[in-house]
Amino acid sequence: MKNKFNYCFLFFLGVTSMFGVNAQSKKFGHINSNDLLLLMPERKEAETKIQEEAKKLEQQLSTMTAEYQTKVGDYQTNSATMTDLIKETKGKEIQDLEKRIQDFQQNAQESLQKKEQELLKPIIEKAKKAIEDVAKEDGYGYVFDTSAGSVLVSPDGDNVMPLVKKKLGLK
Repeated sequence: MKNKFNYCFLFFLGVTSMFGVNAQSKKFGHINSNDLLLLMPERKEAETKIQEEAKKLEQQLSTMTAEYQTKVGDYQTNSATMTDLIKETKGKEIQDLEKRIQDFQQNAQESLQKKEQELLKPIIEKAKKAIEDVAKEDGYGYVFDTSAGSVLVSPDGDNVMPLVKKKLGLK
């Protein structure tokens, strides 16, 4: 009976020490990925390109809106002297222009989102690779992203931001 107890105790001790060693070899780290992306110069370049694209689209929208306002103003001013056929035709033109403006706004928004994703994807991948490299090099088994707000408390010593910034050559 005593041998069986000793055997169970040694087995239990071996299993717990195994888990203890495994847990000790896996460090936990954290980083705010949004802060990292804001520090990257490529992000600023991407934002500038997106703003330039948005400005072009806004100019086109302004041109379309001015045309719409002119047509509406003309319709309101001259509708008393227009025949029913001309009123109907001009009304249809205004409705068509309204539809074109709405479609343009929707397409412009989608285009900007696509452009933003296209420009940010390589930057995000670069940041992710740097985080993965730092985790591997410094023995972090897990790195949590605190930008989502799901990590409520984290020690400064486990913040991998300085290591990732160094890896990317950021100050």
